[in-house]
Amino acid sequence: MPGVGVLTALAVEAFAPDMTQFKSGRDFAAWLGLVPRQHSTGGKARLGRISKSGQVDIRRLLIIGAMSRLNWLGRKRIREGSWLARMLSTKPKMLVAIALANKMARQVWAMQTKNENYKDPEQAAAA
Repeated sequence: MPGVGVLTALAVEAFAPDMTQFKSGRDFAAWLGLVPRQHSTGGKARLGRISKSGQVDIRRLLIIGAMSRLNWLGRKRIREGSWLARMLSTKPKMLVAIALANKMARQVWAMQTKNENYKDPEQAAAA
């Protein structure tokens, strides 16, 4: 998967518990501390900064991988009109990197629980 290399995969295998313990990819991302804190009351959702609670090493590696995807060389491969391109045009780069790391964590959870390899969305759409 773009942004997840050998080191990140090894860290997930070494430091993360069994993926079946998490009900969803969001729960895994929350365990890593990649979701915003909630200060909700009365049905009004108020989201704050990312919680940063959880496994530090995996979270750091996912954010570094996301930043490498957003650097100058990685930006060339981002399709125009994709959610990543739209976010980069309106949001700060670090916020987009955290959102991408969150998405990558959810994809890692899905690949681990379904025992599948990464499928490139562009190639899947072309087939």
